Amino acid sequence: MGRSALLTVLLAGVFLLTSTIHAENQDGGEEGKQLCKCENPRNTRICSNETCRGDYCFYTWVLNKDPGAESPVTETWGCFTAKHYREQCFGSFPGFFVQCCQTDKCNTLITPPPNINGDPTTVPPPEYPHPKLWIAVTLLLLFTTSSVCGFLLFLRFRRAPSKVKDPEDHGLAVKVPSGNDPTYGEIFDEFCTSGSGTGLPYLVQRTMARQISLVECVGKGRYGEVWRGTWMGENVAVKIFSSRDEQSWFRETEIYNTVQLRHENILGFIASDMTSKNSSTQLWLVTHFHELGSLYDFLQYRSLEPESCLRMCLSVACGLVHLHTEIVSSQEKPAIAHRDLKSRNILVKRNGQCCIADLGLAVMHSQSHDYLDVGNNPRVGTKRYMAPEVLDETIRVDVFESYKQTDIWALGLVFWEITRRTVVNGIVEEYRPPFFDLVPSDPSFEEMKKVVCVDQQKPSLHNRLHSHPILSTIVKIMKECWYQNPTARLTALRVKKTLSKLDVESDFSIEKLKRDI
Repeated sequence: MGRSALLTVLLAGVFLLTSTIHAENQDGGEEGKQLCKCENPRNTRICSNETCRGDYCFYTWVLNKDPGAESPVTETWGCFTAKHYREQCFGSFPGFFVQCCQTDKCNTLITPPPNINGDPTTVPPPEYPHPKLWIAVTLLLLFTTSSVCGFLLFLRFRRAPSKVKDPEDHGLAVKVPSGNDPTYGEIFDEFCTSGSGTGLPYLVQRTMARQISLVECVGKGRYGEVWRGTWMGENVAVKIFSSRDEQSWFRETEIYNTVQLRHENILGFIASDMTSKNSSTQLWLVTHFHELGSLYDFLQYRSLEPESCLRMCLSVACGLVHLHTEIVSSQEKPAIAHRDLKSRNILVKRNGQCCIADLGLAVMHSQSHDYLDVGNNPRVGTKRYMAPEVLDETIRVDVFESYKQTDIWALGLVFWEITRRTVVNGIVEEYRPPFFDLVPSDPSFEEMKKVVCVDQQKPSLHNRLHSHPILSTIVKIMKECWYQNPTARLTALRVKKTLSKLDVESDFSIEKLKRDI
């Protein structure tokens, strides 16, 4: 039931008729834009004058499955330009109906077709495309469904049992059960993001967000809260931003909806939405759920073997390389600098690898299109992880490479946190944050500036780290990430290549040892 319902929703969202409109400017009042009815029960600020202008007017009808919802149905009228989003403009599936039109206030006449919610409508249903078009669409859907089912069966029987490192077993290999139905994440990856560039259509994102049930709060901070939620029987993470961090939500939403960020070491994005709870607006970011939590949480109670430490560091480096790299292709991706890399913004996956999260402060740069987008978020990064040039305010804010170099400084600190919790010769240290012995738990800007810029202190390194070939190499990388001169630091790609080579050599040594035994 869960799998078939899931496929129905995803196929409806991806393969139903869609409309992509490319607009050069989203300001109202331009020639050719439609005057539309605007009413948004989730956020009255959007429709303060009850009208708006856009390329398309739209109407959505959503069945609220949350028992605590103020109304069983949410109706929204508004307008949009599609500079950034592919909108699903015609279609319906259980619990959702949307239609768009292109004449002044045409969305005032749109209502759900009769009996979509079991009751007749008071306004005649909208006109639908020609019957021949529906026949063609139906045939296309039948063909597509058959192809998808065949592909799913192919994937299911092609996959062989794999081995992963269970972090809790410190390097003991465990078999992952095979033959299970694919998870939501796998289906989403295969059918919603392959070839689409940015994932689900925006109106489908909003529908999904309203069908999520929040289960438990798994984290709180200055940013807001993180909840474990469920959608179609699958766990998802819901980050609910506080009102004072609204700009971070806008920034993450903008980046995830305009940039191809699908990568195993970047937190998987699902949806973004504004929702209304108890007459107040909430900003939601829905992502893949990782039960082991952040790297900061993980290191509190888990220790690592050197090989696990290496693969964890390598996965973080791989994620950072993907962010820092501009991709020029049909699915263009600008280079991105994170600007707030730290163990709390890195999540641990079940296979022992990591993925980078929280792009609320990210900076985008495209050399091919000649632009640098620093955003307008007033929030600054975490002081404990700030590079010297940020603390003494000598950073060149108009040069993108400067932001990448601050990420490398923070990457070295993250590696330091991981190596502290790595067992060598039976010795492991308790988790501590960087500079724990030099500054208080919540250091001020000036306190960090004195330690990092004036005294030029670096985190202390235990002697045991130099006695192991893997950790001694990681220590060397750390030191080259901590140069006071930003241009002398390693690049993320160089870090990745060095660790990848070390990983291959480590695997070779282990295989050789097994053969000798």
